[in-house]
Amino acid sequence: MTSRSYWTAVWCGFLVLTIGLGVRQSFGIFLKPVSAELQVGRELFSFGTALSMLLMGAVAPFSGRLCDRFGSAPTIAGGGALYVAGMIVTATMHNGAMLILGNALVGVGLSAASFGPVLGVILRVAPPAKAALAVGICSAGGSFGQFFIVPLAAVLQNHLGGWRPTMWALTGLAVLIMLLSIGLNDSREIAAAQRAGGDRQSAGSALSEAFGQRSYVLLVIGYFVCGFHVAFVGGHLPAYISDKGIGLSLFGITLSPAELGGWSIGMVGLFNIAGSILWSAMGARHKRKNLLSLLYLLRSLVFLGFVLAPLSAASVLIFAGALGFLWLGTVPLTTSLVGHIFGPVHLTMLNGVVFFGHQVGSFFGGWGGGRLFDLQGNYDMMWWISIALGLVAAALHWPIVEERLTRPTSAALPQPA
Repeated sequence: MTSRSYWTAVWCGFLVLTIGLGVRQSFGIFLKPVSAELQVGRELFSFGTALSMLLMGAVAPFSGRLCDRFGSAPTIAGGGALYVAGMIVTATMHNGAMLILGNALVGVGLSAASFGPVLGVILRVAPPAKAALAVGICSAGGSFGQFFIVPLAAVLQNHLGGWRPTMWALTGLAVLIMLLSIGLNDSREIAAAQRAGGDRQSAGSALSEAFGQRSYVLLVIGYFVCGFHVAFVGGHLPAYISDKGIGLSLFGITLSPAELGGWSIGMVGLFNIAGSILWSAMGARHKRKNLLSLLYLLRSLVFLGFVLAPLSAASVLIFAGALGFLWLGTVPLTTSLVGHIFGPVHLTMLNGVVFFGHQVGSFFGGWGGGRLFDLQGNYDMMWWISIALGLVAAALHWPIVEERLTRPTSAALPQPA
């Protein structure tokens, strides 16, 4: 692949992740106004967003299989169309059922227009020497979306006078996903891998092989923790800050607690732009499984510091910046580790299964935050659960064997009948 077409894929993937994940992360801004308008508790809204994340993960292996079989560009475009349909339902909702339906459509759409399919393209088309940098830059798109789109949504909601016009503006942005998919064409690379003999292994055989490896199972379980952290913080930190009445006034600039909540998520995204690239680059020089253990350990320490420190605008922004550096560094490390162990042929499907573990965690992190808040009136227990899970994930990743899997042709790659 030429340098020009390779960079086209990187930047189109960057923008797909910017829009898809940035718009999705902005939903936390709407938790309080939507819950109040529909006259439901936070649990229903949290359940809707958590269900979206769960469906995103549950469908990811199937979306990955479509990418591996038919190419990523048409799969991502189809996912973008479902995403837009879900946003339209959400923007027009007037009851809990529409809230759930809109979130479900967004989740299924994102399964085909998120990290797994997009990074699968990059790992296929990028030159091996540039793959780590390319994956890191592309992964940073999701972070840039948080930095740019989430604060934008908070400002728009304030200036447009409500969440509905803001949701329509975000829907317009989501339409671009379908157009950007044109630049994510990996059909030539897929055909080349199949001609090289990789198609002799069926999807079912690839899954059986993967789950026969303890390292793969540990990756699936460990990624649960990442999803839990991301969904809880992304979905509930703005409400937590608003509940505590923590605003900011500095150099003549005043931010309300609701606006500070949006900017805190934006800070997470800003710092993760550097974090994604740096963790990915380190993954080219050090064992990725060791870096993942370190990353989860540092997350637990950051959560602990936030819980123990006096709550203020400064502590919120410091927490957001520190967590942002660790936010999605897991994605390029985990995705490339799966590719390193199992190879490129069934890469997107196998990463889709790992991502399902992530999204099961997202379901419990997003819904659990709303459930425990409605039961206890605060998020205290969720913070301590997040600390404990980070320590568990650090321990789970350490024994992973980071070696390329060798496949005897007669055993692992049976000839088609």
